[in-house]
Amino acid sequence: MRVVVTSNNMVRLSFLTVLLADAGIEAVLLDTHTSVLEGSAAAIQRRLAVSTEDYDQACRILEEANER
Repeated sequence: MRVVVTSNNMVRLSFLTVLLADAGIEAVLLDTHTSVLEGSAAAIQRRLAVSTEDYDQACRILEEANER
C-alpha cells in the first residue's frame, strides 16, 4: 500500500475515493479511528492509500483532477 493523499477533509477524501473507484482503483482510508480519538484537534490526518500496483495510475488521476 502507498499513500496518495493525506487530509482531514472527509468530503474531499470521500470524493477522491469515488474518483479512484470509477477508474477501477480500490482506495483504503487509514487512520480514521486514531483521528476520531484525537477529537477536533486535527492533529492526525487521515491517509488515502492504494495498492503499490495502482499507485502510478492513481497519482495521474488525482493530478488530472487537480487533487494532488
